[in-house]
Amino acid sequence: MSKRVLVVDDEKAIVKGLKFSLEQDDLIVDCAYDGLDAVEKARETLYDIILLDVMLPRLSGFEVCQQIREFSNVPIIMLTAKGDDMDKILGLDYGADDYMTKPFNILEVKARIKAIIRRTTKTQAASGIMEFGRFVINSDYRRVFIDDKEINVTAREYELLEFLVNNAGKVYSREELLAAIWNSKHPEDLRTVDVHVRRLREKIEVDPSHPKYIRTKWGTGYFFQG
Repeated sequence: MSKRVLVVDDEKAIVKGLKFSLEQDDLIVDCAYDGLDAVEKARETLYDIILLDVMLPRLSGFEVCQQIREFSNVPIIMLTAKGDDMDKILGLDYGADDYMTKPFNILEVKARIKAIIRRTTKTQAASGIMEFGRFVINSDYRRVFIDDKEINVTAREYELLEFLVNNAGKVYSREELLAAIWNSKHPEDLRTVDVHVRRLREKIEVDPSHPKYIRTKWGTGYFFQG
């Protein structure tokens, strides 16, 4: 079955180029040119991934991302201005899974999309329920529960959590996590790991400042303690 992508950008030339290129890879591509339209399309259609520009009319990309996260864990790649690190950090804080800077190489965009869809599909094919006291992961449906209450995590947060859980007790450096989850080796992206760990702790830990599950080994990296 073909995967469905939503491209959101108010620059019609960029949308047209992305749509044409992605369709060459047998992806189904829908388009939105403002924030409100993007949110409505995300509510009405089950997408496999969303490409979302930061600068949009009616609602900003951050607002769109935040609203979508209220009802969906669809992977979101933010498109940010070149060199604007604050946009990247804000995008992650609002629930984005990844980001790319403009101008971008279409081949890299396609590679990122394929990598995220491949990881998502692979994880969805796995089975089993992992329990750690009050903490439960259902890998059939990529869902996380604490005290029988579902915790809303993004696709990338889930991938990071599942990776650490599947390798419980083993310490991974930020560089190793960046390579394993984001398929990146760029040192400037290390902040991405820290942001996702912090967001996960805020969602699953009773006291995020003294985490029980996602632990830090100072000077080395992160590990999951069941």
